[in-house]
Amino acid sequence: MQPTFAPFPATRLRRLRRTPAIRALVQETTLSPADFIWPVFVRDGEGVVEPIHSMPGVNRLSVDKVAEAAVEAQALGIPAICLFPYTDPALKTEDCAEAWNPENLSNRATRAIKAAAPDIAVMTDVALDPYNINGHDGFVEGGEIVNDRTVEALVKQALSQADAGADIIGPSDMMDGRIGALRGALEGAGHQNVLLLSYAAKYASAFYGPFRDAVGASGALKGDKKTYQQDPGNSDEAMRLIARDLAEGADMIMVKPGMPYLDICRRAHEMFGAPTFAYQVSGEYAMIAGAGERGWVDGEKVMMESLVSFKRAGCDGVLTYFAPAAARLLNG
Repeated sequence: MQPTFAPFPATRLRRLRRTPAIRALVQETTLSPADFIWPVFVRDGEGVVEPIHSMPGVNRLSVDKVAEAAVEAQALGIPAICLFPYTDPALKTEDCAEAWNPENLSNRATRAIKAAAPDIAVMTDVALDPYNINGHDGFVEGGEIVNDRTVEALVKQALSQADAGADIIGPSDMMDGRIGALRGALEGAGHQNVLLLSYAAKYASAFYGPFRDAVGASGALKGDKKTYQQDPGNSDEAMRLIARDLAEGADMIMVKPGMPYLDICRRAHEMFGAPTFAYQVSGEYAMIAGAGERGWVDGEKVMMESLVSFKRAGCDGVLTYFAPAAARLLNG
């Protein structure tokens, strides 16, 4: 039943917008640093802060600098950091063995963060693309990205990350059956408290370009990812994927990209009620940050408006490269 309101002038809706204090009292959607997961790119070396040309203000950081970033995040009230490695091309192979090397960049960074900022949750990425000479999230055989052999490798990768101290595993590969396999392996290895934040609705999007630059996958990728990532025109399929991943043991689900898929965020929130996150991906970030740098938009205001949109759509949180800048603003 729709509510009824007294006609004008008894009802003047502008009364609720008259002052900052009144607007704060009736604001429906709020944002805080606790809503953010900060994606960070890690590379080899020491003392390295390497700008990423297609992502203004974002850098690749050596492990020691990632640990410093974690201390900053903890001070700002950001609860989690998500690690993405920029792997030396010499370590990229057909068998992707670097993915489960206990001393790979992701695992070393996880241990460094845990030592420097123990209250920060560390999220890691499970997919083979940072280690794959073909640039794909799975093994390539005869031009096909194969599913079941890839899942076996993802299990080894996830166990390596859990052993290093990861709190949240983020399977971004979109292989069928990987959530069930990961959950079973983690339970069997005594990692029953490690969370799975599934990239359950991940679309074959053109918004990922700057990210592929950041992790060094752009030149390596042969073909596209349309046989395992979702068609941007599909919404019902996303609900089936989310339902499957939750049934297999995912603790939380993610929609990726974010702003072009707010309708998917809303449907997922209303249909499942599980903790729901969106990833404000590199292309979204680059458009806002680049336009802000050029003075075409007010960068800070557009940043905050974009982040509020995720919460308004029903998300519990958002992965965003804006996390430290937005947290500073929110903290005054």
